[in-house]
Amino acid sequence: MAMRLCIVTHSFAKGSGQGRVNYEVVKEALRQKHHITLIGSEIATEFEEHDLISWVPIRVEKWPTELLKNIAFSIQASSWIQQHRAEFDLINVNGAITAAKSDVNAVHFVHSAWLQSPVHTSRVRRDLYGLYQWCYTSINSFWEKQAFRNAKTVVAVSERVAKELVALGVSSERIRVIINGVDTEEFAPGSVSRNTLGLPDNVPLALFTGDIRTSRKNLDTVLLALLKVPDLHIAIAGRTDDSPYPQMAKQLGISQRTHFLDYRRDIPALMKAADFFVFPSRYEPWGLALVEAMASGLPVITAITAGGAELVTSESGIVLDDPNDIESLTDAMRKLSGSNEHRQKMGEAARVIAERQSWEAMAQQYLGLFKAMMQMQ
Repeated sequence: MAMRLCIVTHSFAKGSGQGRVNYEVVKEALRQKHHITLIGSEIATEFEEHDLISWVPIRVEKWPTELLKNIAFSIQASSWIQQHRAEFDLINVNGAITAAKSDVNAVHFVHSAWLQSPVHTSRVRRDLYGLYQWCYTSINSFWEKQAFRNAKTVVAVSERVAKELVALGVSSERIRVIINGVDTEEFAPGSVSRNTLGLPDNVPLALFTGDIRTSRKNLDTVLLALLKVPDLHIAIAGRTDDSPYPQMAKQLGISQRTHFLDYRRDIPALMKAADFFVFPSRYEPWGLALVEAMASGLPVITAITAGGAELVTSESGIVLDDPNDIESLTDAMRKLSGSNEHRQKMGEAARVIAERQSWEAMAQQYLGLFKAMMQMQ
């Protein structure tokens, strides 16, 4: 039986993590011949003229900041839903995106938990940008509590997010964990010439990706550990503008072994060129790059503070109890840089785990949840 679904998020395209999740859910809903109304600012080209899709565009481009854009989006989306609620069997929203009541709220980020983090931007940067980030997170923290109360079921995209929701007061009976997917075709084992990427041959090479302009991703601890693993090189993909870490590498005397690549779009190729992936993020609701590395057949080093770490077994990687433990990180990097055979076995195990986390499998879980909730009504 076809359902009449309404999904609310900013983007239904592949360009961002939340956008990709909703893009895949829409694809699966179309495969099952359901009728879908999309409320958002951006949708994939392939959805624009589809017979089963109605798009309600929410225009927020004129607003100068992300906070104002979010406020404008919420007001417009909430108003539209209130007028058309009776037209749908199920409404799926994402986080604090609207104040309207929903059947399912998919939570990708818990602002209340991030606000309490010791590495929140407002604690690291004591300037206007830090103040803006405090305001942005605080306001979203207030909105999300209302949004979670207004949902019948709350979906957490990782076990870490589920724990944060419980700490916020959401009943565990209302929480369903559906782990985000990964593109197992784009990210797959293979080999790429390091020379074509500007990277050195014949040395053990780790890979680090993410925002390196703040301390949240924890590149500082990685560099301090690298100092104690003298044969290891590391490729670092992330915008270097306003990043303190190139200078830190220079001061530590490891510039020749730290390869800052700036922002890159060829992450799948970089993963094929690396020997293992390092991602001891201090705060991460869902580590997409972590699972992408596993899909690429790379052993991983991460920390329990990173969402997605629950997927990493002792056969596929190393999970640190403390992301700031330099000695433990050093030991892990030594182990993975020292044995090609060990890395190969771990990488094979990582790939097997990632194959179970395909986007298709994730989307099918969402549609299964929607159907189950329909049957209960």
